[in-house]
Amino acid sequence: MNIYIGNLSLETTEKELRRKFEPFGAVLSVTILNDAYIGSGQRRGYAYVQMADKSDGKDAIESLRGMTLRQHVVTIVEALPLTRKTPTTPRDRIVRNPRGASRNHRFF
Repeated sequence: MNIYIGNLSLETTEKELRRKFEPFGAVLSVTILNDAYIGSGQRRGYAYVQMADKSDGKDAIESLRGMTLRQHVVTIVEALPLTRKTPTTPRDRIVRNPRGASRNHRFF
């Protein structure tokens, strides 16, 4: 189960998060997101914890909801699965150029 943790202090470490979640079950991974893609590497203030068992994850969410970590009340919820947006109508399939005019290219 993947768990989203938001409103983290920028000083929060993966080790701290792991310690908070391990009492509820096996923690597979802890990932604190940062701006590596734009080059700064600064932390973004949120993380994902992946737990081996869904019921352990749900217990952790319920127990840790409203937790304070480094003077921040953090948000803890089940992470939504990543989905790929697919066009649902023919209008959604039209490719637009930067000026907004349609080029009438369609994906089939």
